[in-house]
Amino acid sequence: MSLTTLDIVTLAFFLSVWVFYIQFARIRARSTYSLSHILRQLRIDWMTTLTRKEHQIADAALLGNVERVVTFFASSTVLVLAGVLTLLASADKVVLVLQSLPFTAATSPDKVQFKLAGLALIFVFAFFKFTWAIRQFGFVSVLLGAAPQYRSTDFSDEQRDIFAHQAAKVFDQAGHEYNNGLRAYYFALAFLCWFLHPLLFVAATIVVVSVLYRREYRSRVLRALLAIKGLEPGRFKQQESKSETE
Repeated sequence: MSLTTLDIVTLAFFLSVWVFYIQFARIRARSTYSLSHILRQLRIDWMTTLTRKEHQIADAALLGNVERVVTFFASSTVLVLAGVLTLLASADKVVLVLQSLPFTAATSPDKVQFKLAGLALIFVFAFFKFTWAIRQFGFVSVLLGAAPQYRSTDFSDEQRDIFAHQAAKVFDQAGHEYNNGLRAYYFALAFLCWFLHPLLFVAATIVVVSVLYRREYRSRVLRALLAIKGLEPGRFKQQESKSETE
């Protein structure tokens, strides 16, 4: 295998951008409204309402729908992995296809196999994230069944609020793992561009990060969700920021 200096630099750029964005999103969520932040608040509202109503049939159906979506992505990831691993045995044919495309950088079977192995690792990462999210959604189902009953006098309002916040935290962690799996799919699309040209790989990585950032912090959906809580996009108020970090 003979990776060029440009290949090594672009691969390092891709990995650095991916890791940086994960850390950036985690830190920025502590001070700026985002989809993750508002969904956390709505999950708390959901769990709080759950402990104060008589029937949870609709809640169980909604949670089951979310689990089915995540399960779909997990099973689809296995199929994608099977396709990528199949291509590993046909690297010569992949090279011929790539060489027939215009503006494609010179490549070789060894280099194509290396790139396919990298692509497979991305989908393995996504598979682990999706399956962990499925397990955590299962934990939420257990909490749903163990929620304080509406007519029960064994729980005070404070105990119900504690249950709601902790259940929402488990729910939120499941959502984060699902989100990380989806991000892997986005970055896998950028990785595909490396098969054509390293510079296109860099450009695609920048586009993917821009799309992720815009949807998380600048989307119309975010503005609509914030409006439900009477909030505007931007940074937290100082008091709210402190409460989020506690």
